[in-house]
Amino acid sequence: MFVPMRQLNEKEEQVMQILWRLQKAFVKEILVEMPAPKPPITTLSSLVRKLDQEGIIGHDSFGKTHRYYPILQKEDYRKKSMKKLLANYFSGNPEQLLSYFVQEERLDVDELSDLLAQIKKRDQSQNG
Repeated sequence: MFVPMRQLNEKEEQVMQILWRLQKAFVKEILVEMPAPKPPITTLSSLVRKLDQEGIIGHDSFGKTHRYYPILQKEDYRKKSMKKLLANYFSGNPEQLLSYFVQEERLDVDELSDLLAQIKKRDQSQNG
């Protein structure tokens, strides 16, 4: 199924994070999970209907009530977002991204060793 892959705004992303975590939820359940300050339920309902109309989420109907679920998968959105981040802020260079985390986020030697082990494992499986 084709799912539109546009960048979500902050509120849309909050809704998607909640749906990815809960898998299925009514608007009232989404509202409970939203951080303060919570939007009015009418605003949230409009946002959820928009995501539904765009095919980013789907719904099951229960009379006049709808229970929503994600169609856009978190992993797909993460990949697109990371590629955009890499291109826009690190000149498409993964080394610059990793350097940022080492310098700014203070990755320690153990974390770097774990990353190196993952890279070696990936290379062995690709070349093996």
